[in-house]
Amino acid sequence: MRRLRLVGFLSSVLLAAGAALTGAATAQAAQPAAAGGYVALGDSYSSGVGAGSYISSSGDCKRSTNAHPYLWAAANSPTTFDFTACSGARTGDVLSGQLGPLSTSTGLVSISIGGNDAGFADVMTTCVLQSDSTCLSRIATAKAYVDSTLPGNLDGVYSAISSKAPNAHVVVIGYPRFYKLGTSCLGLSETKRKAINDASDHLNTAIAKRAANHGFTFGDVRTTFTGHELCSGSAWLHSVNWLNIGESYHPTAAGQSGGYLPVLNGAA
Repeated sequence: MRRLRLVGFLSSVLLAAGAALTGAATAQAAQPAAAGGYVALGDSYSSGVGAGSYISSSGDCKRSTNAHPYLWAAANSPTTFDFTACSGARTGDVLSGQLGPLSTSTGLVSISIGGNDAGFADVMTTCVLQSDSTCLSRIATAKAYVDSTLPGNLDGVYSAISSKAPNAHVVVIGYPRFYKLGTSCLGLSETKRKAINDASDHLNTAIAKRAANHGFTFGDVRTTFTGHELCSGSAWLHSVNWLNIGESYHPTAAGQSGGYLPVLNGAA
C-alpha cells in the first residue's frame, strides 16, 4: 500500500513542470505521512529539551517549537499533529500517557525512547562527578540493562504502536554520539568520553534491532551529528549546564534542525 502511494505521487511529481529534483524527492518522502496524521512520541530528545522556545502548555514535558517533530509538522502539514513526547519519559510512560492520539488514520509516528530506561542521566552524572573507574562501572551496568531488559520494554511500546496505529509508518530515532575523540578538550577524560560514545552506540544497536524486528525504520542521527559533537568546536549538544542542569547533554536548536530533522525527513 505504501509503495502504491509512492508510485502515484511520483507520477504527479513528474508531471509538475520545473520541480527541483531535491524538492521533489523531499516531497515524495514526506507525502505518505502528510496524507494522514502525525504523532510524535518519546523522551526529551523528541520533545526538544535544550532547544528553547518551549510551549507553555506542555509544562515539565518541555515541548519545543524548535524540536524536530514540530519543525517537520510545520513543513509538511499533516492532517493532524499530536506532540506527546515528554522530558524524562521512559518506555512505561509512553505506554501509559502518550499513545492516546494514535488511530487507524495516523500516517506517521516518530519516537525516541530507551535512554532514560537505561539510566542516561545517572550515567552522565556519575561520569562527570566521579573517577574513570566509577564511570566505566556505571556504564557497564547500563549496557547490561540494555542487553537484558530494554529489548522487552521496547517490544511492548512498539507492539502497542502497531496495534493502535496499524497503517502508520513508524520512525524510531536514535541518539547521537556525545564527544569528538582525539582532540584536546576540557572536562571529561578521553577514557570517559570514549566509554560514553561506546555506550551510545550500544544503545543505538539495541534500539535499531528491535525497530527492524517490528518493521519500523531506524533513523540514525550519528551521521548528521558527526563534526558537531562536544569537543568539536561546533557542538550541537549542550555540555554540562550548572545553571540549567536539565539541558545538559541535550541537542541545541541547531542540533534539532541540523541533526534530527534531516534524519526524520529522510526516513518519513
